[in-house]
Amino acid sequence: MSLAALPFLAGIVLIQQLPSLPGDAALLTGVLLAGLLAWRRCGMGFLFMLGALWAVVFAGIRLSERLPATLEGSDIRVQGSVSGLPEVKDKSVRFNLAVIPLQPSLPDNVRLTWHDPPYPLKAGQFWSMTVRLKRPHGTLNPGGFDYERWLLGEGIGATGYVRRFPQAELLKIKPPWYRMDTWRQAVSDRLSGQLAGHSGLGLIKALTIGDGSGIDQQQWRLFRETGTTHLVVISGSHIGLVAGFIYYLVLKISARTGLLRWPPPRVAAIVSMVAALFYSALAGFSVPTSRALVMLAMVMTAVVLQRQIRPLHTLSVALIAVLAADPLAVGSAGFWLSFFAVGLIVYAMAGRLGKIGPIRGTLKLQWYATVGLTPLLLLFFQQTSLIAPLANLIAVPVISLAVVPLSLLATLLLFIAPSLAAAIFYPVERCLEALTDLLAVLAACPSATLDHPQPSPWALFLAVPGLLLLLAPKGTPCRWLGLTLFLPMVFVQAPKPQPGEIRLTLLDVGQGLAAAVQTTHHWLVYDAGARFSEESDMGRRVLLPYLRTQGADKIDRLIVSHGDNDHIGGAFSLLEDILTDSVLTSVPAQLKAYAPISCAAGQSWQWDGVVFTILSPEQPGSGSDNNNSCVLKIESAQGAVLLPGDIEAEAESQLVNAYGKALRADVLIAPHHGSKTSSTDAFLQTVKPKYVLIPAGYRNQFGHPHPEVLTRYRLLGSRWLNSADSGAIRVTLKDRSVNVDVMRRSEKRYWHTE
Repeated sequence: MSLAALPFLAGIVLIQQLPSLPGDAALLTGVLLAGLLAWRRCGMGFLFMLGALWAVVFAGIRLSERLPATLEGSDIRVQGSVSGLPEVKDKSVRFNLAVIPLQPSLPDNVRLTWHDPPYPLKAGQFWSMTVRLKRPHGTLNPGGFDYERWLLGEGIGATGYVRRFPQAELLKIKPPWYRMDTWRQAVSDRLSGQLAGHSGLGLIKALTIGDGSGIDQQQWRLFRETGTTHLVVISGSHIGLVAGFIYYLVLKISARTGLLRWPPPRVAAIVSMVAALFYSALAGFSVPTSRALVMLAMVMTAVVLQRQIRPLHTLSVALIAVLAADPLAVGSAGFWLSFFAVGLIVYAMAGRLGKIGPIRGTLKLQWYATVGLTPLLLLFFQQTSLIAPLANLIAVPVISLAVVPLSLLATLLLFIAPSLAAAIFYPVERCLEALTDLLAVLAACPSATLDHPQPSPWALFLAVPGLLLLLAPKGTPCRWLGLTLFLPMVFVQAPKPQPGEIRLTLLDVGQGLAAAVQTTHHWLVYDAGARFSEESDMGRRVLLPYLRTQGADKIDRLIVSHGDNDHIGGAFSLLEDILTDSVLTSVPAQLKAYAPISCAAGQSWQWDGVVFTILSPEQPGSGSDNNNSCVLKIESAQGAVLLPGDIEAEAESQLVNAYGKALRADVLIAPHHGSKTSSTDAFLQTVKPKYVLIPAGYRNQFGHPHPEVLTRYRLLGSRWLNSADSGAIRVTLKDRSVNVDVMRRSEKRYWHTE
């Protein structure tokens, strides 16, 4: 049974790699094959087929719940209840709505944004509102967050926003008492009232009800750089801590009082299991908490039945239970990190001879976790913390033994004795302040974190047996050879263009522009997408993950074409998080903290056989903001690329008059996202691009690209690609030809919309 979960897991993982789900004929063949394997008593093969079939069926059900394409962009009146805790950002609220099935074609769950709602939104409220929906669609970039996969995993069939008119109506329907969302909302409201204005509110909410929306980006960055993120989200260790404390407390009380006729260990096991179940429900049953809950249930059941169980057997059952409940969990990094960490600890610690003291045991656990999780951290995040062992050695006891128990006790007392709760929260906040200050000092150490190019899956497959050998018991021959299996993961060399070659990636940043240009030894970024809030922008969400996957440790030049938010918004987080040698822009006043240079026609430089030239503006500050965009031409013996920013007809005419045939380029980034006021016939006839890349958002409010502009591209004989439909578009100019790779084609998965 200990290894039974692995073929089941492998079957599910295989399905997640498919560009489309198997049809009915293939599904029927799979069922017959599974039956044959069961009849032949081929257990591993049967479990593999069972996992694959379950993944197909589960995914098919989820996909069938998506919004029909015919309803996209229509105003629809819906009724439903707010599901989960709403996320409040500035004057807008993002929330999930569980739709009451008045129309059979609507999804059961939708994710909505409501700008300036008339009343505070609370979990469990019932609303009647008019919404405008679209099918699940997100940006798709190398190293970036796959929003469509996340929506599928959450069971959300559409996204959209609430229309201001007709006005929404709060319905007088009381939610059922047993809805955990309303319990979590009640706790959240009490915490917000008690700790209003306190810096520790976000962290305390994260540790008590699993709501991390109040933790700002600076705090997340601090925890990531010190390898302590797992401590500020409710994980298996928190569940085990609560269950262990309750078990010990009930065991001692039951043994001393003798009030119950049942054996104290059984009473303690049942009570601790109920407490862990309630705490997991408050956390929203995330993958780590679900895994811990299943393992805890097995342990406590063994206590009640007075049976012995093996740790690996327990972990296997937990894995099967989590996958049976949600096979799409394999798409989250938390799933792999959670199970891999526990499995590694079980392998390294269980069944060893001799006793280990608490201090030595803690140090060994930190060593195992740091070394063992490094391959997965590099695979998922291209980053690992070198100071994590020291940071965790300090943070684990503070969070586990002081902050979590006191926070849970104070939260419980909020409903009974608010004054006493406030007194308990005071030392909690002081502990959190001292801990974050200390972590900030550690994070400021030189080389505290390691950025590394994303390793290949083959390097990961070699690293896993290397780990098992390295952490094998003492006396195992040649344990040091495990280090050699790490070498393919350590010495990762991202492919680079040859001298004279140009590699341009138009990133998918929705309605905005961000492009990265790579030569043999240099990186240039042109624009950085939009900024949505203090915590969210396209520089942090798209550009930084992309650059990390490519092994870029610095930007040689950042060009911000002009000051519109959809071009400059992500530049600030980019400049804060990655070394940038120089900044060139038409709006130096907006970037004055970074010593920018004003772009002007005639500026030119050469990298690795590739020439970069600014063609416009003639004089900085002349013309409208759009027409004042920095226009960049990149050319070499292999071809040319033209990046015109948001220029419109007037600036296009000036460029044609000034440069004539010198404007010719193989690849053109569509001016102003393909708007009707740009891409004039004269300009296109002069440039004569083979490819036109359009940076536009899916179903954007401006109607970009305009149908008339697309007709001009087609009549010119240019092939056009829209990032909304293609995802990130990589263009490589080499061997005097243009090679194009479209991410929604090369990396397509069954959950991606067409």
